Amino acid sequence: MADNKDQPGKGRHAVPIATILVSQPKPTSDVSPYFSIAEKYGIKVDFREFIDVQPVSYKDFRKEKVNIAEHTAIIFTSRNAVDHFFRICQEAKIEMPAEMKYFCISEQTANYLQKYIVLRKRKLFVGQRTAADMFDVIRKHKGETFLYPCSDIRKDDIPEFMRENKFKFSEAVIYRTVAADLSDLTDVKYDCIAFFSPSGITSLFVNFPDFVQNNTRIAAFGPTTAKAVLDAGLILDIEAPHPNAPSMTGAIEAYIRLHQNSGSPKTAGKV
Repeated sequence: MADNKDQPGKGRHAVPIATILVSQPKPTSDVSPYFSIAEKYGIKVDFREFIDVQPVSYKDFRKEKVNIAEHTAIIFTSRNAVDHFFRICQEAKIEMPAEMKYFCISEQTANYLQKYIVLRKRKLFVGQRTAADMFDVIRKHKGETFLYPCSDIRKDDIPEFMRENKFKFSEAVIYRTVAADLSDLTDVKYDCIAFFSPSGITSLFVNFPDFVQNNTRIAAFGPTTAKAVLDAGLILDIEAPHPNAPSMTGAIEAYIRLHQNSGSPKTAGKV
């Protein structure tokens, strides 16, 4: 939290949050914590993906000279990685062997694998939420040859860990992350904007180079996103996850309750 000098309900925090822009696609299900917040507090919540994911063609993938069949374990950190990895496999006519091991950053990513494989018949290892959660598990599989399919924009933590611990390891760029065209938005004058990656912050200024924060509350998920907010000269108002709010929606609701007197500050948690 960058701007915690102001007291609850005072200064810029006293401006009620009536509109929220979530820089992700709209949930496909009617059951979403965002819709619960909208209904509970009378807030308008809009969704608009700030980044576009573009596939790396199989022709370009081959230029990386990565032989998928030479690997015995795959590391997945997102649904995009899962989708584009199996797209490449399909185009290359590669079928994953039954003994292939899969290391997933979270339960959500692991469950998404069911779109392509039968999980109960596979060797699956799952972290809690971050790459660091997987490292203790990966250490127990020193003899594997790992493949890390990723975007052209990715964190350094996994490659650094693999190199430092002398694992057999390759990474392959299978999709690219670029700023989405947000020209259909007349402006971004929302009371709160929620970001989930540094690329989202980049996209904001690519599309709106004259953006001024004023009283807009900025929410960020994860330490790298939080750093990108601060590096861009913005005030970070809401940071997730934290012990009392592991999700973005939990952190936003805690902020609303703390600063807008919609609940007891004692139960709102640290924001």
